[in-house]
Amino acid sequence: QNLLAEKVEQLMEWSSRRSVIRMNGDKFRRFVKAPPRNYSVIVMFTALQPQRQCSVCRQANEEYQVLANSWRYSSAFSNKLFFTIVDYDEGADVFQQLNMNSAPTFMHFPPKGKPKRADTFDLQRIGFAAEQLAKWIADRTDVHVMFRPPNYSGTIALALLVSLVGGLLYLRRNNLEFIYNKTGWAMAAL
Repeated sequence: QNLLAEKVEQLMEWSSRRSVIRMNGDKFRRFVKAPPRNYSVIVMFTALQPQRQCSVCRQANEEYQVLANSWRYSSAFSNKLFFTIVDYDEGADVFQQLNMNSAPTFMHFPPKGKPKRADTFDLQRIGFAAEQLAKWIADRTDVHVMFRPPNYSGTIALALLVSLVGGLLYLRRNNLEFIYNKTGWAMAAL
């Protein structure tokens, strides 16, 4: 029980610094594989070093970061789910231990027992969008991760444009002849 509390405390400390915890072989064996565990771990196995030339790994990592940040900053954040990453160059022994020969791969390690077939995310069939990963995590862990905060930049840009036009019309309210100027409209159209 004391060992479990230490593991959870350490993982929470790492999570407070970064939403995705980087792991090497030793950390993986201690925190992900070794019992006791009362938490789920989502692991992204990847090869991010430039010499590996894995562009898919970088794209998948960006989506994974979005998802992990959403979890870390959500009101539902708890010590029941952790997001980790194992890079091939830092944990080649882990890839060999799990008989992995491709990256990126996402796996769920449940609190008890060994991962089942469904605990490996089907990247080829589903893709690696944050929304798809969130759905898979919810299926495997019953933890619902919110993803991608709404993007209000379009709305803000439109409001700014309307206010600028409104302000211009207000300032020029006594002389609105420029509205009928064909040359002005031609320049604005370009």
